[in-house]
Formats: sequence, structure tokens, C-alpha cells
Amino acid sequence: MSMELSILLSMIIPAVGAVLIALTGKIPNVRETVTLFTAVALFLNVLSLLGPVLDGATPEITLIEMVPGLSIAFKVEPLGMMFSLIASGLWILNSIYSIGYMRGNKEKHQTRFYICFAVAIAATLGLAYSANLLTLFIFYEVLTFSTYPLVSHKGDENAVKGARTYLGILVTTSVGFLFFAIAWTFSATGTLDFVNGGILGGKVEGPLMGLLLMLFIYGIGKAAVMPVHRWLPAAMVAPTPVSALLHAVAVVKSGVFSVVKVIVYTFGIDNLVASGSAGWLVWVSGFTIIAASMVALRQDNLKRRLAYSTISQLSYVVLAAAILTPISAVGAALHIAAHAFGKITLFFAAGSIYTAAHKTEVSQLNGIGWKMPITMTAFAIGALSMIGLPPTAGFISKWYIIQGAMSSENFLALGVIVLSTLLNAGYFLPIIYAAFFKKEKAAKHGHDGHHDHHHGDHGEAPLPIVIAISSTALLTILMFFFPDIALELAQKMIGGAQ
Repeated sequence: MSMELSILLSMIIPAVGAVLIALTGKIPNVRETVTLFTAVALFLNVLSLLGPVLDGATPEITLIEMVPGLSIAFKVEPLGMMFSLIASGLWILNSIYSIGYMRGNKEKHQTRFYICFAVAIAATLGLAYSANLLTLFIFYEVLTFSTYPLVSHKGDENAVKGARTYLGILVTTSVGFLFFAIAWTFSATGTLDFVNGGILGGKVEGPLMGLLLMLFIYGIGKAAVMPVHRWLPAAMVAPTPVSALLHAVAVVKSGVFSVVKVIVYTFGIDNLVASGSAGWLVWVSGFTIIAASMVALRQDNLKRRLAYSTISQLSYVVLAAAILTPISAVGAALHIAAHAFGKITLFFAAGSIYTAAHKTEVSQLNGIGWKMPITMTAFAIGALSMIGLPPTAGFISKWYIIQGAMSSENFLALGVIVLSTLLNAGYFLPIIYAAFFKKEKAAKHGHDGHHDHHHGDHGEAPLPIVIAISSTALLTILMFFFPDIALELAQKMIGGAQ
């Protein structure tokens, strides 16, 4: 099979899957089988491109060329290869998890959920393989709109309000800033292609380059750099598998992926260093990391704490890219993968606790580690990765980011990393400690005289949830011991961008 066909199939497979899910919606077992089959087929298809890309190939295909320099085209470069592997691989585990979660909680509209999920994955792969800014923008928007029904899934007032904030901020930023930045880039250079070393050198100079970078950073609202981060906690009204999609698989990852891609392939690291106009980004991303961590410390709701942790962790990727050294750019790419594995594990754990014990608050988790040992051990592994401790993936990416900061003597970035590591420990370690070392609180009687939920008589969540959560926790550890493929792709990304 040709590589060009594989690129197209990466978007066709999940799109066809969405149609088949719609057709089999009345028979849940068949519908779920279709979902899993589609996810596995997609991953194997994406995997077929890995060998050639590692060997230095960058397969590409142009679908439509409107005018010279303006086309819808796809090109598999190393960073996109890494992102597509993460998204398609985690879709399999998220689908297994979703089966346990959606059934365990008797969620309504399950067919719509699986359809929108498949469309979102198709959009994510289109974005991962985008050869230029126009293609990236189109799939970025498709991703926003296909995830809106997922965020508003529950359909109650809270869900609708949260989804409105989600859609409002993401569309306003992309149309107001990102589209304008892309138009400016095209008028300055006559092209929107992603090119090694960037396309803006000598075309946009000095402070104007800093202004254009600002339009890109805030136009890519999915990267959640403050103050355009509010959509992310607002989207916490969604069911947990959606939160996992938002935080680990597709939405926020497409944000930071786009930021890294624009810095490396549109601006060019050397051009930004020469223009000296990116210093502000270190401050803004550093502020986001620390501020979001401080907010996370004070959240009792587990999913909200994880949401603010995500805002903080995403800005690690932005900070790493903003340090503007080749080694920190490698750290940025690695952190996309490390955060994906660790954060999906944490959200899976939150949903597992909710499904089995109906608990949503951190203060309710005393002693739960003994009733749900697999879930809480997986949670601990994900948390250690967020803090950046070995033997987890988060240690590897943080190591490269620190090396980049030290090699460029960027002491502000170093200070942010040290302080945020302590804050991460401050909001994750007490949860693990309470789960395993504190005594469970006695069940309270509610106003109606009933016990506070069915506390005390639960074990682990349904088997599909346990399988998924164990797999993602294992991936978080495996990436520490076997970082070779991720590392090689990250180094290839900057190898061509020198």
C-alpha cells in the first residue's frame, strides 16, 4: 500500500467508522465492536507510516490547490508522526474505557458519543498530518465543532453552559487571532507551507515578529495559555471519557502540537532567536504554569484539580518551545507524549472512582486505595509522571526541558520548572497519601436518612475500565525505559529544522 493512501486512510477510517457506528447504534454490542475495530485499524494504518518516517521519508499528498501556495495538503513529518501515533493508540484504550464507563453509569446518547468521538479522531489526524497552516486551521475547527456535542453530552443546564464557554472561547480565538495570523503570514511570504527552518526569516522583522507570534499563541486557544484557558475547566462537565479525549488524546494536544509546529516550521527557531522577539512567551507560559498550579492546589473537585493541572502542564510544552534551543524543542515534543500517557491515566482514575464509588471530591478519597488498589496505583503512576519523577515518562521530557533551559542560561524558565515541580507534588502527593494511609471517613447520613451513596461496599470499576487504566499506567512507565522511538522522532523534527 502506498504511503499517500495511508495518509488518506488515516482520516477515512475513523470517518467510515463514524458512519458504521451510526448504522449499528441500536445494537450496543455491535456498535462497540465497530468502534474498537475502527480504532485498531486506524492505529495499524498509522503504524505503517512509522518505519518510512524514521528512515527519513516525509510522505505527502495534495488534495486541492485553490491558488498557488494555498492548498489542502498533508505531509507526515516527525512531530506529526508522533502525535498521530499517540492519538490513534490512545483511541483504542479510550474506547475500551468508554464501554465500561458509559455502560457502568448508564449514560444516555451513547451512539452520538461514539460517532462524535470518531469524527474528532479523524480531525485530529488531519491536523497531525497538515502540510500547511490552512489545512491545520480547517481541521482545528472541525475538531472544535465535533467535540462540542461531547462536552454538552449530559444535556443539563450545567453541561450546556460549560459547552457554550468551550465553543465560545475556542472559536473566538481561532477566528479572531489565528485566522488573522495565517492571513498575515500568507501576505508576507506567499506561502503557508510548514518548512524546516521556517518561512518568515527576512519577511517579518523585529517587534512585528513578536506580535505575529502573539496572534498565533493566543489564536491557538486549545493550548490554554492564560488568559484564554477558561474553556478547559468549563469543559469538565463532560463525562470522563470525554475529559480524557480533551486532555490527553486530541483537543489540548492539538493545541500545543500546533504551537510547536508553528514555532519550528513557520517561524523557525533560529529566526526567533535572531529577532529576539519571543522573550515574552517564556514569561507568559511561566506565569500560566505557576498560576494554574496554585489554582489546582485549592480545588477539592478531582476533575477540576486535574483540569488546572493540564493548563499548567500544557504551558510546559509552550515554555520548552519558547526557550528556543534544539534540545528544549525535543523536550517540548517529548512532553506532548509524556503528558498524554500520564494525564489520560489520571482522568481514567477519576472516572473509575466515580463509577465504582460515586466520589468526585479529593476530600472523599481517604482509604480508597485499599478498595481500588489498581485504580489508585495507576493514579499514583500518572501523578509521579506529572511531577516529573522517575521511573515515569514525565521525567524524560522534563530532563530535556531543563537541559535546554540550562544550555541557554534561561534562569527564569529553570525557576519556573523547579517551583512548579514542588507545586505539582503539593497537589498530587496528598491525594495518594490520603488514599493509602488515611482512614476512611465514616459514612454520613444524608438529609433523607440514606447513607451517603453506596459507600463502603464497592471494589474496582468494571473490567474494561481496569484494563484501560492499567494499560495507560504501563505506557507511562514504558516510555521511561524505552523512549527511543519518541526521542528519535523529536530529534528528527529539529534535525531538519537546524
